Amino acid sequence: MSMFKWLFLTVVLVAVGLSGIPAMNSAFAQDTGLESLRETGKAFRSVAKQVGPAVVYIQVEKEVKQQSMADSPFGGHPLGDEFFRRFFGQPQQQEPQKKAPKRRESGQGSGFLISADGYIMTNNHVVGDADKVTVQLLDGREYDAEIVGTDPPTDVAIIKINADEKLPFLQLGNSDQLEVGDWVLAFGNPFGLSHTLTAGIVSAKGRSGIGLTDYENFIQTDAAINPGNSGGPLINLDAEVVGMNTAIFSRSGGYMGIGFAIPINMAKNIHQQLVKHGGVTRGRLGVLIQDLTKDLAESFDIDQREGILIAQVLDDSPAEKAGFKQGDVILKLNGNKVDKVAKFRNRIAMTRPGTEVDFLVLRDGRKKKIKAAIGTMETDDKGQPVSSDKLPELGMRLQKLTRDLAEQFGYKDAHGVLVTEIEAGSIAARSGIKRGSLIEEVNRTEVETPDQVKKLIKDSKKQTVLLLVRQGGASRYLALKLED
Repeated sequence: MSMFKWLFLTVVLVAVGLSGIPAMNSAFAQDTGLESLRETGKAFRSVAKQVGPAVVYIQVEKEVKQQSMADSPFGGHPLGDEFFRRFFGQPQQQEPQKKAPKRRESGQGSGFLISADGYIMTNNHVVGDADKVTVQLLDGREYDAEIVGTDPPTDVAIIKINADEKLPFLQLGNSDQLEVGDWVLAFGNPFGLSHTLTAGIVSAKGRSGIGLTDYENFIQTDAAINPGNSGGPLINLDAEVVGMNTAIFSRSGGYMGIGFAIPINMAKNIHQQLVKHGGVTRGRLGVLIQDLTKDLAESFDIDQREGILIAQVLDDSPAEKAGFKQGDVILKLNGNKVDKVAKFRNRIAMTRPGTEVDFLVLRDGRKKKIKAAIGTMETDDKGQPVSSDKLPELGMRLQKLTRDLAEQFGYKDAHGVLVTEIEAGSIAARSGIKRGSLIEEVNRTEVETPDQVKKLIKDSKKQTVLLLVRQGGASRYLALKLED
């Protein structure tokens, strides 16, 4: 073959090969699912364009008393202050003043518009008791905001801005329809980086016992959430809000693949009450309840997956008036199965006081129907339930020891009530009790809930309370003398 013919054939083959590249690329894209990924990207892009304008950047300022890290209610916790403060932000101190008892503290977070007239939903721990709240929109406009109402037990807050025109806002979806594996998008301002979008899936639903709020029913997601994301919306692919980003599980203060969001269905109920009344009224039944362990279920001869156990019926409560007894197992609430303490507690709390509710209980091996009128839960001036988690006579705050907290504090195989806060100069402080201590007994009686601690102290006729307190791996008895 002549050199000319060889060159001609080479050029023809190359030309044919090049002409086939688009077809090959197209086939490769189809085989590898690239087109599907591109469609997913387009969906994310579309949601971002719809949602972005209604997501806001929140900056707050407040005056606080000077305190050291050791005075922080959760100072030294293994998960770090960020876990409990949930991304309030790093404080910026004023210029040093030798005798100044207070300082200005600033923080940042996220929120989202839920109405055209400027109502914004965010976290209570973002705005809290702030003296000044500033909101910035995607287009750079800034507004001073007023705090309409806050609800610390669920960490929900509503603020409002006033604008001359209608504002973009988000549609609230139905978080009950979420399923594990669904795509979700988290919007917010992590580390002050305005209007950031991350994507992930719903990792789990109904997370409770984490120790963040009084009423927990969190959506768990692997969409990246970081400090500053708090209060931002968790969005489904229909551009609807299904949750509000609230916290992360982190040992470093940063993203570790586990984030928590308040279900929007819970937040809706809180929002309506905050806007209408400036506060939240909750229902109360008046029982101390516990999940059924395998051994307890066998003792009551029932399926462990069914029901929750009444450990105590409080005096003069709606439960006592309705005829509930200690040892009853609640099987159903208004025809719906009951299987978890946290879910049951949330449902009772969200029931309007005065509402009659139907229960199915198991008592002495027989099923019994009980009808009870839900009462009103007492709250303090900050909306916190007036309960036995606070012991003002001893100067400390308590919390039930959940499985997660037991692992974090090294009390994995222990039982008791965790001390989460100590008032400086109080009886508890003078006795050497510290944050993270575990109260195992009160007056020689084992305890597992704050209510039990308070009742035993109240029922004692002595001026001295005997506590068995565990700190680390050692337990000791402490006799605390009550003040007159």
